[in-house]
Amino acid sequence: MMNDMLTQEEIDALLKGDEISNSILTPEEVDALGEIGNISMGTSATTLFALLNHKVTITTPRVSVMTWDELVQEYPLPYVAVEVKFTQGFEGTNLLILKEDDVKTITDLMMGGDGSNISGEITDLHLSAIGEVMNQMIGSSSTSLSSIFNKSINISPPKAFLMRFKDSNPLNYNFSDSVVRVAFRMVVEGILDSEIMQLIPVDFAKKMVKDLLNPVPNTSEKTTDKKEISDKSRIVDKNEGKNNNQKLKEFEDDKMAKDHIEVQPIQFEQFDSENGGTSKENIDLIMDVPLEITVELGRTKRLIKDILEFGPGTVIELDRLAGEPVDVIVNGKFIAKGEVVVIDESFGVRITDIVSPGKRLKKV
Repeated sequence: MMNDMLTQEEIDALLKGDEISNSILTPEEVDALGEIGNISMGTSATTLFALLNHKVTITTPRVSVMTWDELVQEYPLPYVAVEVKFTQGFEGTNLLILKEDDVKTITDLMMGGDGSNISGEITDLHLSAIGEVMNQMIGSSSTSLSSIFNKSINISPPKAFLMRFKDSNPLNYNFSDSVVRVAFRMVVEGILDSEIMQLIPVDFAKKMVKDLLNPVPNTSEKTTDKKEISDKSRIVDKNEGKNNNQKLKEFEDDKMAKDHIEVQPIQFEQFDSENGGTSKENIDLIMDVPLEITVELGRTKRLIKDILEFGPGTVIELDRLAGEPVDVIVNGKFIAKGEVVVIDESFGVRITDIVSPGKRLKKV
């Protein structure tokens, strides 16, 4: 029990951290950042479970504000940092920080090992593997964030690198005197119990909180399009209309005088009626027929020699970026587009764009 007690130095550090947080972030902003982190990492845990084939738990985040000097003192060892840049929805960058041994363990699990092969130094293989893990984790969390922020959020492919906090301004990050730290406890069942940390510039953190607490609907583009169409539809050449009407009247009078043809209004066939096209009764006959639904994340082409070299842990790059809509296919026919969501511990697809019912029926 004594080992679980905080030392006086740790208590002082926590109190000091609270003072800094209170002076920079309000309690409401701290709670909002915690909720954003909770939603992001909750979705990421499911993605990590699929990659590692082990149950992954990521706890509720702890939000604090620290100076860069405090980070240098608290984290003297080298760490692996993953740079995440938001390209749509937000404009900003943050860092995900992991311990070197944790990165080695995750890489070993991806390669089909038991997570115990952590000897040696960090290599390009480790950095590539953790970069791909974070790409999928943050990609899935972007989908969840898109829902709560009510706008599309995308990221560029994350970049992993070794970092020491004592190195001032790594990769020319424009951090101010303080930075927001969001710390999560990450547990891979029976294998790993560690911490993953997110560092966010204060200005970027406040921008996310502002958008969350005060959402602004983006309807300017739609309004502009409608206005342009409406304006264009009112542009009519009046003289041309009069000339056309006069010519048409002269033509009809001439035909009536010569052939005495009785003119009647044209009647079009009702294709949607029950007697034309496909009847409702016939559709009802096939309503209970099961169909196979497939969600296509993306495609790629590889040479046979490359495919023969595939093994556990091989990463295959698809022709689609993280966060892009996926294709919903029924019996091999494309019918809709959607975005990946997570329901409990299962993946799902939320339909965002769909083919018209008539065309959909023909495709099926």
